[in-house]
Amino acid sequence: MNDLSIRASVGFEPAKEVFAGQHLIDGAWADSASGATFERVSPSHGVVVSRCAEGSAAEANAAIAAARTAFDSGVWSRISGKERAAVLLKVADLIEANVERITLQEVLESGKPIAQARGEVSGAADHWRYAASLARGVHGDSHDTLGADMVAMVLKQPIGVVSIITPWNFPFWILSQKLPYALAAGCTCVVKPSEMTPASTVMLGELLIEAGLPAGVCNIVLGYGDPVGSVMSTHKDVDMVSFTGSTRVGKLISKVAAETLKKVALELGGKNAQVIFPDADLDEAADAVVFGTYFNVGQCCNGSSRIIVHKDIAEDFVARVVALSRDVRFGDPMDEATQVGAIVTAAHNAQIHKHVQAAQAAGAKLALGGGPLVVDGLSDQFYQPTVLIDVSADMGAAQDEIFGPVLSVMTFDSLEEAVALANGTDYGLSAGVWSSNMHICLEFSRRAEAGTVWTNTWMDGYPEVTFGGAKQSGQGREIGRYGFEEFFEVKSVVMRVGEKSRARWVTKET
Repeated sequence: MNDLSIRASVGFEPAKEVFAGQHLIDGAWADSASGATFERVSPSHGVVVSRCAEGSAAEANAAIAAARTAFDSGVWSRISGKERAAVLLKVADLIEANVERITLQEVLESGKPIAQARGEVSGAADHWRYAASLARGVHGDSHDTLGADMVAMVLKQPIGVVSIITPWNFPFWILSQKLPYALAAGCTCVVKPSEMTPASTVMLGELLIEAGLPAGVCNIVLGYGDPVGSVMSTHKDVDMVSFTGSTRVGKLISKVAAETLKKVALELGGKNAQVIFPDADLDEAADAVVFGTYFNVGQCCNGSSRIIVHKDIAEDFVARVVALSRDVRFGDPMDEATQVGAIVTAAHNAQIHKHVQAAQAAGAKLALGGGPLVVDGLSDQFYQPTVLIDVSADMGAAQDEIFGPVLSVMTFDSLEEAVALANGTDYGLSAGVWSSNMHICLEFSRRAEAGTVWTNTWMDGYPEVTFGGAKQSGQGREIGRYGFEEFFEVKSVVMRVGEKSRARWVTKET
């Protein structure tokens, strides 16, 4: 692969001590009652980097009981928004003070580049600060036009105990899209990180204790979806489940949670398209496409795994994308200059390759890449930047979430065709449009079946701007005021305030 920019190993040596993770239950750190543990091997370096307590139903039940007791006691749910905000702001400060420590462990467990991980960890502090501001501004409605003797209020109250289940690809960032908003609302929580990237969540637990969060308000249980996630999704004392992960698992959670009619918020998969019109700034668009394809090794639900390019510029635009792709720096994630690291597991790397081979068998052609990537001195869990052309709408490459550094290219003639192609999947997380004509951008934005639409940019996000999906990309919203509102139950209070008595329903016969 001489035409690719590959960073050689920077001489990383495994730490003398492997990170040890425990459960956080009712304010105390604990191993599993069974003594069971599980290990995480660095996808880039092939060495054990963490060893954590493996939770069972017993630990999940204990954590839920602690969260239930804490919520019902009012130690967090009934204090003022000002008091909750003060704790969240302390957490934000502590995150910034511990960025390097958290970043290193996240790199080792996930395989993502250190510069990217550092940006995610440090940027997550902004979510905690924004959630703190929301904690002080909760309000409902009042109705004072119901008559002289009546007044009504609509109150917003914390929904209760929330199970938060997070994925491996952005463990600290996605937890910070959920937990501070739930805490700001007054909820108590049980958190289960992915078994592949548990360490940064444990580290956050340490910071929560240091910031003064009361015992039982946030509990952490480590382990696997079965049994820990299953208990968290079905337990009668859990009022809400907030899950980020695959659409398949999201559907399963919705099904089992329905038994107790608990609220479910889901942020699931995506097959996101960027549409490029001939009048776009093609250099800007090409760079955004390359970023959207290879960021986090393409293991990003919000990545742009499809581009839909006008036929008049398709050949030229693909050439620009391929040229830029050759300059993306793949390699050791411990190197500050690396832009793309390792695939999360060897099995997933093999699955990515199967998708690429299936696309070729269906008639797609390779413009770049198409196989595993060898980086001297590192593991075999790397994949080449790959661009597939001549992709048709019925191919798996246009429909399936490959979740790797693979871009599928489709073409269009008209706005109508572009909209149809962009909407032609079961997913609806994000979409993008590139054009200097704002009328085209607005028309596409209105018609795209997606929770977020970017125009002349890609994957810019802010705590103020809510995020979530349409169709099979999820339900509910995260971050922003709309995401904050997910953690409330709405209650109506109707009050008789005058001396006039209500009209009697039962009357005596005369």
